[in-house]
Amino acid sequence: MVHDTQNLSNDSDRTVSTYSRLNAWARSVGERGRNTLVYSSAYLALIAVAEVAIAMVILSIPPNAAPVVVGLVTFAVYVNDRLADADTDAVSNPKQAAFARRHRDVLYLLASLGYGLAVALSMLGGPVALTITVLPGAFWVLYASDWVPDVGLRFQRLKEILVVNSAVVAFAWAVTVTFLPLAFADAALTPTAGVVFAYFFLATFVNTEIPNVRDVEGDQAIGVSTLPVVFGVRRTRHALYGVNLLAAALIGYAAVAGLVSAAATVALLAGLGYSVGVTSFVGRVEDQTRLVLAAEYGFLVVALVLALSSAVL
Repeated sequence: MVHDTQNLSNDSDRTVSTYSRLNAWARSVGERGRNTLVYSSAYLALIAVAEVAIAMVILSIPPNAAPVVVGLVTFAVYVNDRLADADTDAVSNPKQAAFARRHRDVLYLLASLGYGLAVALSMLGGPVALTITVLPGAFWVLYASDWVPDVGLRFQRLKEILVVNSAVVAFAWAVTVTFLPLAFADAALTPTAGVVFAYFFLATFVNTEIPNVRDVEGDQAIGVSTLPVVFGVRRTRHALYGVNLLAAALIGYAAVAGLVSAAATVALLAGLGYSVGVTSFVGRVEDQTRLVLAAEYGFLVVALVLALSSAVL
């Protein structure tokens, strides 16, 4: 009887030990998967796909290859950006910098293959689609590289110029997200397309400035002028409130003018409300990296609300 009890106890201990090992393994795999998704910028590619889907629904564009192309381009551009900025990111985002350094060769290869595939697919949409596809990469070179001649100017990269740095990023992605699906569908430009472009420009501008709060120390060290570097965090938060308010006014006008549907209006305003909520925490929380991620998830909120409101309204 004692022997049976000991066996049961041993079996129970082995079960608990096996469960603990499996739980630890699952946690380890999950953590590595999350790090890969976040630090490689793969999650940004998925968000970019959602952005293109939003534009296609609002503009009534039939399914085409644009979401895949934009996802690949987004992944390639941001991988290269993180590899190029690994040294400065070591101050503000050491885990991301360490990941970029550790997997540098693989990331370079994947980024090159991604952009190459995106360019190949864009040829199916014609010369306009091809031009739009290479635009983010071209803007990234202008944004991040020392291409300005040394003629006594205080800057050599667009990345160093106040407001221009974020505006360049916002413009490149707003053009790509809005007009690439139109190019693939060979659809005409409409006032609604202008509204969608302006919305993505303003929303992306906000999402570009929020990480700058986290990167203040690194940006100051390399001479990059951003809103939080020049004006401080509190004024940056107020400025971003203003950008969101401008976007809300734009959507309100578009709704009254009949340029966007009721479902699109609800979804875009929901996204702006979410953005205002995230912006309210700028400079008020210690973990700014999570705040950056939360801001970028705003487009997923828009996509979800658009799907739900389209089914109801």
